[in-house]
Amino acid sequence: MVVLSQPALDDFSVIKTCKPTSGPFNEIPVIDLKNPKAKARIVEACEEFGFFKVVNHGVSMELMEKLESEAVKFFKLPQSEKDRAGPPNPFGYGNKRIGPNGDVGWVEYLLFSTNLEFISQKSLSIFQKNPEVFRCAVNEYVSAVREMVCEVLEMIADELKIEPRNVLSRLLRDEKSDSFFRLNHYPAISFSELQAVRVSGRNVVGFGEHTDPQIISAVRSNNTTGLQISLRDGAWVSVPPDHHSFFINVGDSLQVMTNGRFRSLRHRVLADSLKSRVSMIYFGGPPLGEKITPLPSLMDKGEESLYKEFTWCEYKKSAYKTRLGDNRLRLFEKNGGN
Repeated sequence: MVVLSQPALDDFSVIKTCKPTSGPFNEIPVIDLKNPKAKARIVEACEEFGFFKVVNHGVSMELMEKLESEAVKFFKLPQSEKDRAGPPNPFGYGNKRIGPNGDVGWVEYLLFSTNLEFISQKSLSIFQKNPEVFRCAVNEYVSAVREMVCEVLEMIADELKIEPRNVLSRLLRDEKSDSFFRLNHYPAISFSELQAVRVSGRNVVGFGEHTDPQIISAVRSNNTTGLQISLRDGAWVSVPPDHHSFFINVGDSLQVMTNGRFRSLRHRVLADSLKSRVSMIYFGGPPLGEKITPLPSLMDKGEESLYKEFTWCEYKKSAYKTRLGDNRLRLFEKNGGN
């Protein structure tokens, strides 16, 4: 367990738990990528939840554990050493502050571009003693997860009869793909501090509610609770942890590309455990100049787009100006924007 010195919980956001559930949500779709029915089940999950768990995914536990070990080593470093890798602009080390618009959380993180050259340069300032080990761990992990996510996107294309089948996956494989990789660390909270907050029916926010603006994201964490997703009725439910598997989120861009058929998942992390949480997230994004618009093959005859056409660069810039909990797509809805 990683325990770090942190400021008082009074300095952080807390939320009241709305529509509480009796326990972990056990209806999350679990997709075995080797199952013949996987394609149909993935599409169903994207339509109903915008979220599903992937097993039999082909990414080795050795890769996952190797990178987690390197991340833990970094987050155990003295604060003064970690601060040398920041502040994030937007890449690098960040602590407590999430983005430029006032959002804070009980979290510290490392954010990278998936551009291999950039990762190599950044790692030199983060792991001065042995940067090559960390660089290799990140590169190998990102490459394996990207391939898994691209397989998922191609299975979606097959099921929806989109041609060519790489119409989505090519955006992540493109050398100009604007994809990110993030390591999040949610430090453990002392029992007394945690109980003091919970007495009032509140929880400490690790990472506030939001949707991912990219096409798709893949999350893997250690065996620690905290992740919650929002259902269609607005209820927040806890996701049972599983360090062997990946959790896949539909992003805003994929919601637009399916003209609202898939839903972008609203999710958050609560710092509600006495054990620290380490999560590793791959955000699959398109090239900056890519136009984000509904795919013609998914549009029925006479069906109109729900969204104005925009580039990924335009949406990214707009999203960067918002708070975490804002509905970023509203400005781009034909009936909701200005």
